[in-house]
Amino acid sequence: MTSSPRPARIAILGSTGSIGRQALEVVRALPDRLEVVALAAGSDRETVLAQAQDLGVEVVGIGEADAVGLAGWEQADVVLNAIVGAAGLRASVAALEAGKVLALANKESLVAGGDVCARAAAEGGGTIVPVDSEHAALAQALSGVDRAAVGRIIITASGGPFRARADLSDVTPQEALAHPTWSMGPKITVDSATLMNKGLEVIEAHHLFDLAYDQIDVVVHPQSVVHGIVELVDGTMLMQAAPTDMRIPIQAALTYPHRLRADWGSFDPVALGRLEFDPVDRRRFPALDLAYDAGRRGGSFPAALNAANEVAVRGFLDGRLGFPDIWRVVGTVLDAHEGTPVLDVDEVMQVDAWARSQALRAIDELEVPV
Repeated sequence: MTSSPRPARIAILGSTGSIGRQALEVVRALPDRLEVVALAAGSDRETVLAQAQDLGVEVVGIGEADAVGLAGWEQADVVLNAIVGAAGLRASVAALEAGKVLALANKESLVAGGDVCARAAAEGGGTIVPVDSEHAALAQALSGVDRAAVGRIIITASGGPFRARADLSDVTPQEALAHPTWSMGPKITVDSATLMNKGLEVIEAHHLFDLAYDQIDVVVHPQSVVHGIVELVDGTMLMQAAPTDMRIPIQAALTYPHRLRADWGSFDPVALGRLEFDPVDRRRFPALDLAYDAGRRGGSFPAALNAANEVAVRGFLDGRLGFPDIWRVVGTVLDAHEGTPVLDVDEVMQVDAWARSQALRAIDELEVPV
């Protein structure tokens, strides 16, 4: 008789956020295959302790230092990094250096420290499995495909809540947080509204799939059911489609390399009726080109882009900035930046700190709405 495999042991970093909470739903749905052995949160001690009690988890961490320790903890097989922002980079590096399967929902790790993460994976033997729906889709479509046969990849964007809105000058935080198809945390939701999220995903895809920026495109797809497209050199298109439910790519990452039955819904093409694809209006959404430019310049520019954007989004949510001021602040910081190589986490974080201070200065100098 063949015994059943033991459950994969999961450490969830950022368990109290949107991705972390949905990951716990996936674990509860697959109790024979997944076991949470550690949880970490930024500051919400009450919620993470309640989660631990509910699942019988004995190891709980609070703050970045605890998260980094748990990322390399020998008892974990898979580390889900759902920390928001550049603070997740050290945890990603720790997991990769320890040879873990890193289920990566913290896109800033690769945006700000892509080269650093690549070096950690090479030295420690860790594997990155993307959790973002777009990169999870592209990874699946690229599975088994000779990279020499890849012409380009296409990342899809819903277009956000302002796809058809001509004037973006009076957008409010409440409007920006009303995403038409996805339920996400506030920072990534605003990034989706500015399309900076797609720009960050372009940089992330460059590192994940070792493709030139000229091979990575973005198109608007309002239905949000096709998450990624791979175009081969002979003109063949490979598309991955699924319902707009983050539990699907989360489960794929936590159970990698296996595919398990789930009950998260299905995509019915007949019921949907049609699929639409449109070009991005880069004039109204210049954040995308800011990200392409930072990615192509390389070195420390993506880290500066990411940090400036985090500060600008916070300024918008706090009422200090108008919506278009988000990309104005980012552009100002990039214009002032003199790029340098980034060889380790400390160097990335030095650039991060510089860009944050520059972004705060730019916010102070703008005429902000009352």
